[in-house]
Amino acid sequence: MTDTSSALRIVWIYPDLLSTYGDQGNVLVLKRRAELRGIPTETVRVLSSDPVPEQGDVYLLGGGEDRPQILAAQRLRSDGGLKRAVEAGAAVFAVCAGYQIVGESFGDDDDNPLPGVGILDVRSGRGDTRAVGEIVADVDPALGAGRITGFENHQGRTALGPTARPLSTTAVGIGNGNGTEGAVQGQVLGTYLHGPALPRNPALADMLLSWRVGELAPLPPAWGERLHEERLAAALQ
Repeated sequence: MTDTSSALRIVWIYPDLLSTYGDQGNVLVLKRRAELRGIPTETVRVLSSDPVPEQGDVYLLGGGEDRPQILAAQRLRSDGGLKRAVEAGAAVFAVCAGYQIVGESFGDDDDNPLPGVGILDVRSGRGDTRAVGEIVADVDPALGAGRITGFENHQGRTALGPTARPLSTTAVGIGNGNGTEGAVQGQVLGTYLHGPALPRNPALADMLLSWRVGELAPLPPAWGERLHEERLAAALQ
C-alpha cells in the first residue's frame, strides 16, 4: 500500500486467545499514528472462530498462555490466511506467544516441539529460567528504530535461522536468550516486548507504518517520544 487515499487495514488476530498485558494498545497506537498523518485506517478484529482476511496491510498478534497459544497456532495453520497475506506483501507484528507462533516451531508446556505458522525463520523452546522484567535493546541500525524498551515475561528461548535476522541486541534483559531480542524477516517482525511495545516505542510503530505507506511525516514529540525517553531512563536505572 502506497496510496494514502485508501484506508490502511489493520488486522488484530485472535484477541480472544492472544491479548495479554494490554496488547490491544499496539493496535490503537498504530491506528492513531497513521491518522495523525492523514492516513485513513480500518481496524479488523478477527476472533479465533473467524477466517483471517487476506487483504490486510498490518497484522498484529499478541501474547497468550500456553493452551491458547497452541490453539491459535493450530487455527492459523489450518486457516492459511495469514501466510497468504504475508506472501502478498502484508506486514506482521507479533508479540511473545505470537512471536513464537509465527515461527517454524515452538515448545508446549512440556517443551515438546509444535509446528508454527512458518512465516518467520525462528524456532522457540523453553529455557531453564523465566525472563521477567524490563528489557532494553538496540534495534538493527538498518531498520532505523533506535533503542527500544519493554517488559518481558516468558520462559521462551528463540533461535534464528539463516533467513531471519535479530531485531535488536539486548542491553538489559533476556530476549531471545542469546544476546539478541526479536527477529525480522522481510516485513514480519517478532518480539518478546510487552508494555505494550508500540506505545512505548513510537519509532517501532512508525517503522511498521512505513513498510506499508512509505516515508512518514514527523509528529510532535508529545505523541509518544517523551514517554519513550522516560521509560528508557527508568529501565536503565
